[in-house]
Amino acid sequence: MVSILIHMVQSNLKQTFTGYLSPVDFESDLKTELTLMGITIVSQHGRLFLCEGEARDVVFAQDTWLEVEILAYSSITNAAELLKARAARYQHYSLNNHRRGELILEKVPRVKIKKYDFLESIPSTSLGAFALLSESEIIVSPKTTCPLPFGEIHFNEDKINPPSRAYLKLWELFTLYGYKPEAGMKTIDVGSCPGGWTWVLQSIGAHVVSVDKAPLDPKIAVLPNIEFRQESAFGLRPQHVGKLDWFFSDIICYPEKLLELVLRWRESELVDNFACTIKFQQPTDYETLFKFKEIPGSKIIHLSCNKHEVTWINLKEGLHEKLS
Repeated sequence: MVSILIHMVQSNLKQTFTGYLSPVDFESDLKTELTLMGITIVSQHGRLFLCEGEARDVVFAQDTWLEVEILAYSSITNAAELLKARAARYQHYSLNNHRRGELILEKVPRVKIKKYDFLESIPSTSLGAFALLSESEIIVSPKTTCPLPFGEIHFNEDKINPPSRAYLKLWELFTLYGYKPEAGMKTIDVGSCPGGWTWVLQSIGAHVVSVDKAPLDPKIAVLPNIEFRQESAFGLRPQHVGKLDWFFSDIICYPEKLLELVLRWRESELVDNFACTIKFQQPTDYETLFKFKEIPGSKIIHLSCNKHEVTWINLKEGLHEKLS
């Protein structure tokens, strides 16, 4: 299989190949999405799918490898030379020959996995990637779409203040993607109980209309700049809240139900920006997923802390470049 793939790549040097790396345990979701999008899968190597063509916006790709090459190498030193000629720093995705791969990584500039504080600056330089197919073949990408290894961010978590670990989703959105509501902005957090997202929004100085039929955690409810409404998010009308800078939702509901909800708020023209978790049952609802993607100004990503769910972001005109 490998030799056939190498021959195919070497026989058509103008052909473009892209690598899509799935989140852990979501290989089947990525494979299905690629197939539905009409992307030709050349080969699969663990979580890494090598595909024909330029990179496309694929939701279940935790990271995307660009300008992929498959090269022959004769030694650890030779492999390191090939890598250094193509990129400034690297991550190693281990398929096999793990020790050999780590020895190669020691000979090139590498990026170390570290834990970040909330809103800490993220490296802006591109990150290369490689994986060994065997003792003589190597997959190389000179740049990937995420500046962090494997498209994942790890935090120094707050184990005291937030009432649940759901807060990490917003920490990742705000830290890794470099945007957030500004202090004083008016936001709404629907399906907010026990209050993890409300806590994050309040902590950065936003005013939060927090909505849920169940009460907030008492230690969150007493914080300033929180207006709690104990009612159903699906019964609340935009006109009852007024103009909002941001609409947030980590509500547990079927994807089509969430789509109805956000379309109502979007069509009201009372909300500028959205960030919502789309939660799936089995199997993944790709039909609704693609409907979310078709909404102008939208992007959907699988965050490091997402499980069988993804995060839909919809920004007003002028902020689109922050989604790249």
